[in-house]
Amino acid sequence: MRKIIAVALLPILMTSCTVGPKYKRPTFQPPATFYTEDQAKQISIGDMAWWDLFKDPVLQGLIREALKNNYDLQLALARVEEQKAFLGVTHSQYYPQVAYDGNISGQQSPVVPNHTYYSYSFTTFWEIDLFGRIRKMNEAQRAVYFSSEEAHRDIRLLVMAEVARGYFQLRALDEQLEISKRTVQSFQDTLDIFQKRMQGGYASGLETARAQAALSNVAAIIPDLQRQIVAQENALDLLLARNPGPIARGDALSAQYDPPEVPAGLPATLLERRPDLREAEQNLIVANANIGVAKANFFPTLSLSGLFGGVSPQLSELTGAGKAWTLAGDFTGPIFTGGRLKNQYHASMAQRDQAKVSFEKAITQAFGEVSTSLSAHQQLAKAYREQLISLEAYRESVRLSQIRYDSGFASYLDVVDAQIQMYPAETATVSYDLGRKLALVDLYRALGGGWNLSDAQWAGNVGAAKLSSAP
Repeated sequence: MRKIIAVALLPILMTSCTVGPKYKRPTFQPPATFYTEDQAKQISIGDMAWWDLFKDPVLQGLIREALKNNYDLQLALARVEEQKAFLGVTHSQYYPQVAYDGNISGQQSPVVPNHTYYSYSFTTFWEIDLFGRIRKMNEAQRAVYFSSEEAHRDIRLLVMAEVARGYFQLRALDEQLEISKRTVQSFQDTLDIFQKRMQGGYASGLETARAQAALSNVAAIIPDLQRQIVAQENALDLLLARNPGPIARGDALSAQYDPPEVPAGLPATLLERRPDLREAEQNLIVANANIGVAKANFFPTLSLSGLFGGVSPQLSELTGAGKAWTLAGDFTGPIFTGGRLKNQYHASMAQRDQAKVSFEKAITQAFGEVSTSLSAHQQLAKAYREQLISLEAYRESVRLSQIRYDSGFASYLDVVDAQIQMYPAETATVSYDLGRKLALVDLYRALGGGWNLSDAQWAGNVGAAKLSSAP
């Protein structure tokens, strides 16, 4: 009987087909170079391992801790495991489903001899995938699983970038606090001088009031900077999945590594580098496969079911039944559904179109993010260099004002004015330095930094990826 069934099903299985469109990546035209970049280069800063770009050992330790403990990363990893399990559920539909059933009962009677009755059965069900419905469902779920993996990698890249950004912002606040405290001390010394001179009749109340105003103006900034430092530390603690507390410090902001060159690489390779773009493409594959599922629902399904069972001898004597088996085929298909299947198909087509537009938008947006970060780093680096010149000029102005005062050619108000003007120049220098370093972090993330590292390398720095030619 098994041979007869197999021979009967062979032509059906041989002629089974998969309905629905095959996936084809949409064509897109990448720019020859990123906007604001004169000439595209094969190498990219995104080819560097993150620990080669962020060389501060303390920062490396914070990033490593976040990659291990961050809450969003833990959630993303759990979603990967969830979709992997769902893939196994979907894949199980390829195989026959076998179940069992059994019962037992006893009888005790003064008239009828004592008996124990039992019965057992095994049932099986198997859908023959004639038109590829199950295959398309598996294709869709496989893409969902791959999409969750890419989402996990994208969150990992984001967490690394957010820790680096938060650390640089913290070090900038530290420098601004140090400048403010140093300036307050300088203004305090000046105020002390004026108060002593005024007591001796050599200084006016105007000079003393001017010195007091300058002192209090900067002193008022210190508590706010301390407030911002605590808030920034708490933000970093959350990224690290820690309770609120102090964050260790390493190199000063000005000592953080900033490469002399930041090549962006070829725009055409961006799709292979960025996990969010790969995630968007997997979502498109899901939507495309769902069209096949919706289309297969128009066609009939063929399924096989079988049963094998038996009963106890006593029960067999009563019912006349012993061991038994059945095997049946079921061939069903829709005739009238009130437009349900048709509209489901149209909905799946529209969902595929939405996923395609989202994928294309993500690619275009990625080009813009690289260009914006690249321009920001270039221009802020220029601004930082100019600001250093400005700061040096203000320092020279303070020095010369002090010399003129000591020589009797200027009043001490000139010295105070020079000091007042130097303070914002110092803080602006820190701001420009911070801006270019944040732009570097944003550029590294926009290029899919560390794309050529394995998951183990990301977590443990196993092997160093160097700046090399893009594939």
